[in-house]
Amino acid sequence: MNRSVVVVVAAVLALAGCASGERAESTVIATTMSPTTSAAPATTAGPTTTVAPATTTVPTTTVPTTTTPPATTVPATTTVPPTTVVPIAVSAVLEQRTLGTSAGGLPIDAVRRGTPGGRVVLVIGVIHGDEPAGAAIVDRLAQLDVAAGVDLWTVRAMNPDGLAANDRHNANQVDLNRNFPYEWGPIGQPGEGQYAGTGPASEPETQAMVAFISEIRPDLVIWYHQDLYRINPGTGRNGAIRARYAELTGLPLVDITGGTYTGVAATWARHELDPGVAFIVELGPTLSVDEADLHASAVLTVAAEDN
Repeated sequence: MNRSVVVVVAAVLALAGCASGERAESTVIATTMSPTTSAAPATTAGPTTTVAPATTTVPTTTVPTTTTPPATTVPATTTVPPTTVVPIAVSAVLEQRTLGTSAGGLPIDAVRRGTPGGRVVLVIGVIHGDEPAGAAIVDRLAQLDVAAGVDLWTVRAMNPDGLAANDRHNANQVDLNRNFPYEWGPIGQPGEGQYAGTGPASEPETQAMVAFISEIRPDLVIWYHQDLYRINPGTGRNGAIRARYAELTGLPLVDITGGTYTGVAATWARHELDPGVAFIVELGPTLSVDEADLHASAVLTVAAEDN
């Protein structure tokens, strides 16, 4: 072997060893530079006559090539995952359960989304079957992200009998919004507009909702009705949240009058959950897609605000 070539090979190997300290890189350098027949044992290919001319270009081009890729791939793997997971986790259905069955044998279903252990919020779309617009708001809520810290429950219809028949009452011809146990009073006869049932919480739908609300203890409950187009004003924290919802939706704060208001669901819930908030939203006779979006957004806003 030519002594000068041996010196060059030794120098290159020394530089590669200093740069990486890894045997693998030394092997790569030795095989790519191959200046003389002494490189043959490192590659297992026998000596050839074409390796000698490469001695002047190897030291400057092969060393950077083997050290560059690790520096560029490491950041790429650490920047991908962070924020895309949060909306999925918040939007996913956490729980779906049947609270009971109606007088006509239909299921009363509840869906839970959001953050377990957060502020519990309950939205009931339909209690009077001929006032169905609230169901569209619940449907829209199912498509929107729930803010972190909100434990959202929705019941599309607590009166599935009435919703299916476009009737105010359940299959027993009871007005469920006069059947709740707080301040219940006898009203009317079966089929009459405000017939209150045979006694406090006589109906399976009322019993299911009373048990459910008593279990989850929501801090905020919203019930949808039609078609007076208003929200009854309130006082204190209850009044402040009602006013905020009215501000977000454009509904006026006006007293709701004209009925015998005993055994009312929202009144029972306020009494049961004190200091929790429960109120009725009276929608108009119709509800457009844009209005459903507006109300769904208002629900999520007041649910997320610290009141």
